[in-house]
Amino acid sequence: MIQNFDCQKILKTALKNGGDFAEIYAEESEPTQIISEDKKIEKIVQGVDRGVGIRVIHNHQTAYGYTNEISEKALLALAGKISEAVQAKTFGRPIKLKSTSSGLSLPVEIPPWKTELEKKVGFVTEAARIGWEAGGPVKQVKVVYGDNRKNLWIANSLGALTEEERSYTLFFVHITAATNGLIQTGYYPVGGYLGLELLEKETPEKVAREAVRQAFLALKAKQSPAGRMPVVLSSEAGGTMVHEAIGHGLEADLASEKLSVYHGKKGQKIATPQITIWDDATLPTRRGSFLFDDEGTPSEKTVLVDKGILKNYMYDHLMGMKDGVPSTGNGRRESYRFKPICRMTNTIIAPGTDDPASILRSTPKGLFVKKMGGGQVNTVNGDFVFEVNEGYLIENGRIGEPVRGAMLTGNGPEVLRTIDRVGSDLGFGIGTCGKDGQGVPVGDAQPTLRIPELTVGGCQEK
Repeated sequence: MIQNFDCQKILKTALKNGGDFAEIYAEESEPTQIISEDKKIEKIVQGVDRGVGIRVIHNHQTAYGYTNEISEKALLALAGKISEAVQAKTFGRPIKLKSTSSGLSLPVEIPPWKTELEKKVGFVTEAARIGWEAGGPVKQVKVVYGDNRKNLWIANSLGALTEEERSYTLFFVHITAATNGLIQTGYYPVGGYLGLELLEKETPEKVAREAVRQAFLALKAKQSPAGRMPVVLSSEAGGTMVHEAIGHGLEADLASEKLSVYHGKKGQKIATPQITIWDDATLPTRRGSFLFDDEGTPSEKTVLVDKGILKNYMYDHLMGMKDGVPSTGNGRRESYRFKPICRMTNTIIAPGTDDPASILRSTPKGLFVKKMGGGQVNTVNGDFVFEVNEGYLIENGRIGEPVRGAMLTGNGPEVLRTIDRVGSDLGFGIGTCGKDGQGVPVGDAQPTLRIPELTVGGCQEK
């Protein structure tokens, strides 16, 4: 989109009143969304969105603007406006742009943009049919299909020039079921950096039946007990724990601004030696993956915690400038309408050496969490609250009765220090992470974990 423009001239215009860094971010996206509710297709949205953002950083402050008018004249005018916010008159270095390539490959087998809309609608109607055919307790079935093809071009005053095409596909089914005045839900999402090969393995029928199973199981489950007890988190639970209770606190903007419980703890022990945590945007098919971040930095695997020792935070370019370290490829933005900020990609608690089955057998009683729900965390002190979408009592080292309404309440640093068993398995989850009004696709993962004691709260029956 900006390949034929004089990007050097635009960058120099942005820096004509000074500054430490300038960047052009150009984006073209082609999203498709199909939604089914009330036994019919409610919405089909397709389109193309194009825009360019220009950023100047000076003294760790950011001036940012964007436009939908894609012409060299318009970008020079925008660059001039951005430069007016800077009066340093200190930038005099020459700008020599050099194309950067990635040694990484993130292949897409079945490009969604080459597939007819009718086939995508068929995926949605098939899943909706399976949901409604599950029977009497089903009161609502919502099916959502989405794909987005993004083309990005980034040029900056350090000389980097990058280009990338991304493909994200998402599919989920949400079931609402009710009986005897009790209402419960089931939700099953699949997605990642891939194409329609997603729905060859995770077929619409499979996704719908899993959502139905969760809803029906919750209807027959008894109320969760409350109190302090051992909790075993299955690898199938996804990585909500690592993302919320740990990950956000390791984003450099929060850590450096003293808005994280992990501020100033680099090099210190923050977890049991069994815990190693990575953030890795290089993984094929995962929802948080890419070749370059949204600042043009090549993606990488960043070790955050190594055998309990805090090794690093997740940096974008701005926070790297502030702390005098390189970016870790964690500069991300929702679109050209936003400036980039520190964000997670695929955040993972590394597998350990314990047999997952033995972790359960060695736990006489407690709560087994198979599927986590949503949650929130106070990054300043690390306190968190999480919902349990699918949980079971542990009875004599075995999975017992299903329970509903369980909530996990605790403190991230305390949990990291007390986890005593780490399984050799690994299970992934997906999500869209919100921060500062922006949402970006992310992945997370963890092995089976045991927390010897955690507060479990059960909701009151009405």
